[in-house]
This record gives sequence, C-alpha cells and structure tokens, in this order.
Amino acid sequence: MSGHSKWANIKNRKGAVDKKRSEVFTKASRNIMTALRLGGVGLKTAIEQAREVNMPKENIDRLMKRYEERKVNLEKCRFEGFGPLNVPLIIEAETDNKNRTLGEIKLLFRNYGGKIGSEGSVDFMFDRVGEIETERILTDEEQLLLIELGVRDFEEKMVITEVNSLTLIGDKIKEMGIGVKTEEVVERCKQKIRLISEDEVVKIMDLIDALEENSDVINVFSGFEFQ
Repeated sequence: MSGHSKWANIKNRKGAVDKKRSEVFTKASRNIMTALRLGGVGLKTAIEQAREVNMPKENIDRLMKRYEERKVNLEKCRFEGFGPLNVPLIIEAETDNKNRTLGEIKLLFRNYGGKIGSEGSVDFMFDRVGEIETERILTDEEQLLLIELGVRDFEEKMVITEVNSLTLIGDKIKEMGIGVKTEEVVERCKQKIRLISEDEVVKIMDLIDALEENSDVINVFSGFEFQ
C-alpha cells in the first residue's frame, strides 16, 4: 500500500505540474490570439511572454498559421449588457456565425442574472485605451519621460496610453530596462459600480468566467470595483 500511495502522490504532483503548464500555455495562446485579432497590437510582447514560459516555437507558429487560415471567415462583433447588480459589460468576439454567438451570450446573461443590451447601451460608459502593466512602479523621472511621449495616466504599475501609442510606449519602457507584464488594448469604465461584499463579486465573476470560456469571445470588460 505504501508503494501505491507513493506512486499516487507522484502522479498527483505530476498532474498538478502538467495542469499548471497547460494553464500557462493556454493563457499565452490566448494573448497571442487576442493580439492577432487586434491587428498585431501587443503581438511582440505576447510572443515574448510565450517564450518566457517555454512555449515551443512550433506551438506559436501553429497558432499564427491557424489564425491566418481562419481569419477570412471570421467576423468581429461586440456585445453590450448589464450583469448582476447592474454591472456594465462589453464583450468582444470573433466568430464565423454571429447569430450563434449572440444566442450563446444571451443565454449566459440570462442564466447568470444579467441582461444583454442594445448597441450603445453600455459603450458610452467606457474609454478605449492602451494598458501596459510594468513589473514595478515607475519613478517620477521615468513617468515624466513617458508623459512627454503621450502617456495619459499612471495607476500603480499600470501605464495608460492612447491606443495608437501603445506599441511606441511599450517599446520605450522596455528600452528603459523596465519589465513589461502585459500590453493590451482595453475598455476602461469611467464610473464603476461599487460592490460591497465578496458574494456580490462572485455573482458578477461567475458570469465573466462563463463568457470567457466561450471559444468565440476575445475579451470581457467590466465596470465594477471592490475594496
């Protein structure tokens, strides 16, 4: 029995390691696909991050080739709605069947206590910007240098830019010897709904998780805060 238990423990540990590696690769793949769908914005950073987690080059090449083969049949679409507690949501998707994707997203909203809205019902609540997450908080001198290049704002380790300046600012930050964790185009809510309990956060996160699991969904942007 002790031998069996030892093997089971080793197998469980290996399974946990394999699962962790799979999750890391899945996230890296998603970042690359998102960058490709956005016309290459942030693609360089996404590929660099995939290499940092030891994703094989053939995996990266296969992702890019598969996207090139499929993209002629794909349509970009955008859905807006309100989740539980009236939290505004914007969903970006890319699909070869918009009606199917819309039906699936409507069902998720209904199942999780939300309601999909009409075009423009939520969009005005958000600003489309570039976000760069750095590995450390920038010094005042570093911030001043980036402001001269057109940075809009700083929030802790987050650098906020105009969309068309994202790549330029990201490259400059790297030139300054500062590590970059993420570099992406996002929708930032102007006036977030304040949630007051963990139970409320769980309600909206359950919907967001379900939406992100849909294979056609690229991004889900929400407008809530919790402290």
